[in-house]
Amino acid sequence: MTRNVTIRDIAREAGVSISTVSRALNGQVPVAPDKLQRVLDATRRLRYEPNAAAQGLVRGRSMTVGVLTQDIASPFYSEVSRGIDAALAGSGYQPIFVNGHWAVQDEAAAITALTRRQVDALIVLGGRLSDGHLRDLHARLPLVVVGRRVPGLEAACLSVDNVQGAFLATTHLIQLGHRRIGHITGEQSQRDALDRLDGYRRALAAAGVPFDPALVFEGDFHEGSGILAVEHWLARATAFSAIFAANDQMAYGAGLGLYRRGLRVPEDVSLVGFDDLPGSQFTLPPLTSVHHPAREMGELAARHLLTHLNDPAAPAGLPGLDITLSVRESVRAARP
Repeated sequence: MTRNVTIRDIAREAGVSISTVSRALNGQVPVAPDKLQRVLDATRRLRYEPNAAAQGLVRGRSMTVGVLTQDIASPFYSEVSRGIDAALAGSGYQPIFVNGHWAVQDEAAAITALTRRQVDALIVLGGRLSDGHLRDLHARLPLVVVGRRVPGLEAACLSVDNVQGAFLATTHLIQLGHRRIGHITGEQSQRDALDRLDGYRRALAAAGVPFDPALVFEGDFHEGSGILAVEHWLARATAFSAIFAANDQMAYGAGLGLYRRGLRVPEDVSLVGFDDLPGSQFTLPPLTSVHHPAREMGELAARHLLTHLNDPAAPAGLPGLDITLSVRESVRAARP
């Protein structure tokens, strides 16, 4: 078995003291140029690999960023996480991902586990932790909250305008002549679901289309609830020519539900989602969806934290993100 090289080995090889090696490797105290060169030559000869954890302790940092997600299996949160990982690559910092399961107790336990590991910063993706809890965390260490707005932490929050996104999606269908537009919401305990329902209703009102509560079905952001929504409307003979789902996953389910009942997209029913997941451009037909820049959000959150970890005096505030509609073949004009 190969023994790990220690600074004692380097000191012996370079002919200097252990304290000199420590100062040379940490770079915090000047070392005479000839001794520094001898230490560097010795590390190369011995193929010394520094212990990142030990170096972090010397610097007072763990070189880790805690990331609280809600569902590791979720395509949306997976994209955000990929963005975080990409932005941290090469920075010396490593992400630690934990799952909150959309449950306050699980989220709080996950945050406690991360802080006990002395992470240097936190990224919180959505969730149900109270605004007060998040403000307390922000007072203790650098924090970015992705996917929600927290009063008093506006400069540390990164989200899209869910109301505007839903307004764009619904307006697009209305402009194509649709008036009976079913909406599959997310869980109404979640702010983004409420905002997307609000945008749907605002678009109807702006176009003078009456709101019909029978056309609203509460889903749970998973594919199965998209199928249930279609079955619910068809079982009650509820007329609809288009569906706007509050995320792509439910739109996938709705498309399957329509297929099983012999209804074609978009010939019989137009279909629009929200999030514009990478796979949505490859569905049959390709799905029209509100573009939610998930990966970009992850990258921006991580880069913002890196900036503040390297320079605590850096300007606060995260950039705004535009919301757009990716129009594809899952929609067409309503039949006369």
